Amino acid sequence: MKAMVTMGHGDFDMLVWHEDWPVPTAASGEVLIRVGACGLNNTDINTRTGWYSKAVSEATTGGAYDEVGSDDPSWGGAAVTFPRIQGADICGEIVAVGDGVDPARIGERVITDNWLRDPADPLDKERTGYYGSEHDGGFAEYATIPATNALAVDSPLSDAELATFSCSYSTAEGMLTRAAVTAGDTVLVPGASGGVGGAVVQLAKLRGARVVAMASEAKHGDVAALGADRLLPRDPGDLEAALADEKITVVADVVGGAIWPALIDVLARGGRYTCSGAIAGPMVDFDLRTFYL
Repeated sequence: MKAMVTMGHGDFDMLVWHEDWPVPTAASGEVLIRVGACGLNNTDINTRTGWYSKAVSEATTGGAYDEVGSDDPSWGGAAVTFPRIQGADICGEIVAVGDGVDPARIGERVITDNWLRDPADPLDKERTGYYGSEHDGGFAEYATIPATNALAVDSPLSDAELATFSCSYSTAEGMLTRAAVTAGDTVLVPGASGGVGGAVVQLAKLRGARVVAMASEAKHGDVAALGADRLLPRDPGDLEAALADEKITVVADVVGGAIWPALIDVLARGGRYTCSGAIAGPMVDFDLRTFYL
């Protein structure tokens, strides 16, 4: 099969195109998917570059990091082994099943749940991984995945459209669920023009919350179309002054970086902060008095 294979941590030269990579076989409890489309996420980039290594302290760049070693961890905490086929967000068709999987699933159109868990104890956070990082993914014509992670879908959307959902929307849903966002909340969303940020805007609005979105001004029209109630620049300078009398009860952050202390400072008392990324940098300054006083 044709496949884009990651040969190690590094820059784009670590991605090697193969015309004759072996087609995988569905193991017990797995299905084989013929890939219709596969999305590209920051997780795919960060795993390739090794950005999840704690040796790296800079913002995400998409390039190589000299500090990264071969045993540095991936998203799930384990070292990535190479060669690896990345790609977490698949939409495709089940064409074969392994032992223990109902053959009636063959022909099913599916999208993938990219968080890999122990089927016997799915709440065990010590036994998790990420599809396309610890397990080969969808940057190929065929891919295997545990049957429980292949979710049937009946939709008029194209494969390419559906392949944008899993990572962005499941991440956003997890953030809003943990922060217990409801009607009456005002949610501040830095990075609102990205995949996760845009999903946060939409899902927060579905909950009845007010959304204040931060994005580059060139993207304000797109973010407004997602339902944001108010738009701020990506870097408003003095965030507290820009918000004026806006009472922020939740910050849903994928950015981090230099603006992070201001995100905490503008939270109302009893407010909640939830985070799923640090594209502007993982190292931040934090005044503990803001936390405990």
